[in-house]
Amino acid sequence: MSTTLFTPYTLRELTVPNRVWMPPMCQYSAAPAGEAAGVPTDWHYTHQAARAAGGTGLIITEATAVSPEGRISPYDLGLWNDTQVEAFRRITDFLKAQGTVPAVQLGHAGRKASTERTWVDRGRALSPEEEHGWTPLAPSALPFSPEHTTPEELTVDQIGGIVRQFADAARRALAAGFQVVEVHGAHGYLIHQFLSPESNRRTDAYGGSFEGRIRFALEVVDAVREVWPQELPLFFRVSATDWLTENPQDDREGWTSQDTVRLAKELQAHGVDLLDVSTGGLVPDAAIEAAPGYQVPFAEAVRDQAGLPVAAVGLITEPAQAQEILAAGRADAVLLGRELLRNPSWARHAAGQLGGEVHTPVQYHRA
Repeated sequence: MSTTLFTPYTLRELTVPNRVWMPPMCQYSAAPAGEAAGVPTDWHYTHQAARAAGGTGLIITEATAVSPEGRISPYDLGLWNDTQVEAFRRITDFLKAQGTVPAVQLGHAGRKASTERTWVDRGRALSPEEEHGWTPLAPSALPFSPEHTTPEELTVDQIGGIVRQFADAARRALAAGFQVVEVHGAHGYLIHQFLSPESNRRTDAYGGSFEGRIRFALEVVDAVREVWPQELPLFFRVSATDWLTENPQDDREGWTSQDTVRLAKELQAHGVDLLDVSTGGLVPDAAIEAAPGYQVPFAEAVRDQAGLPVAAVGLITEPAQAQEILAAGRADAVLLGRELLRNPSWARHAAGQLGGEVHTPVQYHRA
């Protein structure tokens, strides 16, 4: 079997050693307040270092907030100050030493902000009156669920301010040693909230038509691309569908796979190099039938119809499965989330099965 999974992949002037990538997965393990807020800890270092030592080609640091109020939870990472930059350098230096490309996902949670850690009361919403809680911001004053705080509708000036926060965070990401920035436009967070007509009821230039609803996303991409080096790639993560129009019993109007293909063409024209294709997250009650590789067709559609490179994600667990996706031209890389949580050395084990090679630390050669 040819090992597409373990061939290098080049975007702009950056070459990733293989196609086994780790997606951003929030660890909710930073300090919630004070000078250490948003600063990576020993946990974040160990979490990423183990996967780099295991042969993973590219690691995307979890959703990293561009502002304190943009955090999903008070325990999220951030890149809104220079203290955070210094702490991230320790991680990116180690990843590069192992041959792994360090990437970071920059995001703003919008109406899904101010929640507990997922293992505390199932990540319940924190009200502004509670310790570490605050009032979320959103395109429209529509809460994520009845249990969530109704968000404050963003003014046009506030929208411009958030665009600048993304650019400032990208500058800090470069100073922190990251080689890829990913803009988080998926999973029901702020950019996705602007994209979907289910969460965006604005009547100004940032709402209504498809062109209005994608305006904020393109402004963020333009601002990030302007400060991000031309030789380094820019990713964008998208939820290819809200899973609303696929359900005949659901009369809500959501973001669709056809919308995603249209957006992909626009993103490519604005300097995005790869689309990280996921789904869902906009509403808490969407009917999703998950199965192995269930999101791959959405990535494949973007690759075929928009001509933009894609990474596929979602219940990709077996080496032969990952290899088939790439060899068939359905995606350019695969992102393994829970599987890499279970097995930090998945890439090395897969290389052994498929006849590929990954970087092995000299300390591990005896194994």
